[in-house]
Amino acid sequence: MPFVDIPEARLHYELKGDSSLPVLVLSNSLGVSLAMWEPQLNALAPHFRLLRYDTRGHGSSSISAGPYTIAQLGRDVLGLLDALEIAKANFCGLSMGGATGQWLGVEASERINKLILCNTAARIGNDDTWNARIALVQSEGLTPIIPGTLERWFTADFRSSHPEAAAQVKAMLEATKVEGYAACCAAVRDFDLRESVPGITAPTLVVAGSYDPVTTSEDGRWLAAAIPDSKYAELPAAHLSNIQAADAFNAELLSFLLT
Repeated sequence: MPFVDIPEARLHYELKGDSSLPVLVLSNSLGVSLAMWEPQLNALAPHFRLLRYDTRGHGSSSISAGPYTIAQLGRDVLGLLDALEIAKANFCGLSMGGATGQWLGVEASERINKLILCNTAARIGNDDTWNARIALVQSEGLTPIIPGTLERWFTADFRSSHPEAAAQVKAMLEATKVEGYAACCAAVRDFDLRESVPGITAPTLVVAGSYDPVTTSEDGRWLAAAIPDSKYAELPAAHLSNIQAADAFNAELLSFLLT
């Protein structure tokens, strides 16, 4: 497996595609690995050189001492791009990955061509909720939170009609180490860019799910309104819209990125 070493961490990544194509970075949600982007590969690969990576503390990337910050996770992306000699890229992140994308849009606009922020918000949740989750997983592991997570991430109809998709995400959650998960929970807990996102200058698409109870469509519309000249798309999905509404998700990305 390919890795790059950056300050305090080793990141696992996958870079595939013709080197003449523009690069599209895909950044994962909390608790899962780069495998969450499998439903996008066939649709996007003809047009982009796809760079997937496991966020610090997830998948096959290393777990450094926590807590982490979104700024730290954003600098990880810049370190990965530097190591691969990629001067500028498109970036698509979902949930925690979308928080990372917002930071990059604010702090490293010179490295971003187009920005896609999926099922995310400029402020996600509240301190009490995140602190309770951190305490629970540190004492009992991720097992107690997985059923509720799957209920928030997919609608009941989708879980019933696509049990294999839910099972794949469940397996990713089960494989995530407590230390990395808790450290990233703290990063999302402490993240708040509500005052900063109006400074994003990269062309931006905000994607939300109509049935997302985590980062609601209202959150998505607020984010799109706050970012100048951004576009907004709402899909019939819960939190992991890239999986539940994969075809529509892929179509929205291609329409935005190829125009």
